[in-house]
Amino acid sequence: MAKPLQRPYSKITVRALTLLGQQVRLGRKERRITAQELADRAGISRSLVQRIEKGDPGCQIGAVFEAAILVGVQLFGADEAALTSHLADAQARLALLPKHTHRPRKPVGDEF
Repeated sequence: MAKPLQRPYSKITVRALTLLGQQVRLGRKERRITAQELADRAGISRSLVQRIEKGDPGCQIGAVFEAAILVGVQLFGADEAALTSHLADAQARLALLPKHTHRPRKPVGDEF
């Protein structure tokens, strides 16, 4: 089956991607590094850097985060210590939840 040409995204998702891309571009320009230099540092292609800066939703999230970190964009409004703390909290909360989720079963029709 062929991959769909474009996937629908909510307005908030598109705005968030655009904002993050603009922050990456701003950080890169403030540090006076070219798109090719950022690509070399992040281990990605220059065209992927350009797609990230345009807010393309098809970019790998790891590449986007790496580019953002390299130019000084603060992800999730926190430093490394706060991110570590939030990660530990999330892992503790996930440990309390069931390992598997199931769809609700259809109610049994027991009215005779």
